[in-house]
Amino acid sequence: MTWSRRGEQTGSISFTVSTFEGNEYLKLKYKFGDEPREYKIRLLKKPTNLGIGEMWFFRCPSTGKLCRKLYSIGGYFFHREAFKGCFYETQIRSKYARFLDSNYGAYFKSESLYLEARKKHLKKTYAGKPTKKYLKLSKEIQKAESIDFREIEMRLVFGK
Repeated sequence: MTWSRRGEQTGSISFTVSTFEGNEYLKLKYKFGDEPREYKIRLLKKPTNLGIGEMWFFRCPSTGKLCRKLYSIGGYFFHREAFKGCFYETQIRSKYARFLDSNYGAYFKSESLYLEARKKHLKKTYAGKPTKKYLKLSKEIQKAESIDFREIEMRLVFGK
């Protein structure tokens, strides 16, 4: 698997998965900077909470915890608790920024909402009823249209 930026390849990773009984693992091989890295992450199967089938989990090589997602910070793929001092972006935003987003976020996202609503394969109705996704988009667009930009301008300039 490779990824690129502006047409130039910036990274790649190869992986191997083994699901043979007693030898379940995910093997990662990649470079972080110029340093080659290769290691295995154990896989475990557990029954689902509904009792129908099984789900696969990673066993974090650092913490030993079971998880469904691995995060890469500093070039290793581990459970999120392996990284100290890491936060989601929303956790470090100021109260004022969160206030602006909750009250005026739809206005700032309106262009992407319009594009989403006009996507070629967006299913607007199913069995004659609007889909939940289309209803949600419509509601957000209506919210964006109801916001007066002068109100936002006043809030940003005068903080009122």
